[in-house]
Amino acid sequence: QLQVVESGGGLVQPGGSLRLSCVVSGATLEYYTIGWFRQAPGKEREEVSCTSMSGLSTVYTDSVKGRFTASKDNAKNMAFLQMNSLKPEDTAVYYCAAENRDRFYEGRYYCPDAYDWWGQGTQVTVSS
Repeated sequence: QLQVVESGGGLVQPGGSLRLSCVVSGATLEYYTIGWFRQAPGKEREEVSCTSMSGLSTVYTDSVKGRFTASKDNAKNMAFLQMNSLKPEDTAVYYCAAENRDRFYEGRYYCPDAYDWWGQGTQVTVSS
């Protein structure tokens, strides 16, 4: 049975960095798209990024472009979210999710409509 576990959250000052990790067990990561989501108190869950099965295609939400980098290490069954230049508005619970399909249309990669497997979340707090 596939399991997803995130780690790496914590408290960081504005402008700082954090690296979130996502371990996928019970499956081979190269057959899964990985999405990173976040949910702040009182707000809807937001998809931050998604990375294709191969790891070669990634889509980011506009608010994190140029600051966050998502990656996959299929050999280690791990995915990562490197977060730089963090802002207070990045404060949220961050989730890793997995889905066993890619979504390409006319050569362009898109995030899946839904994910079947989710982690428990890790808290990221950006505050001075």
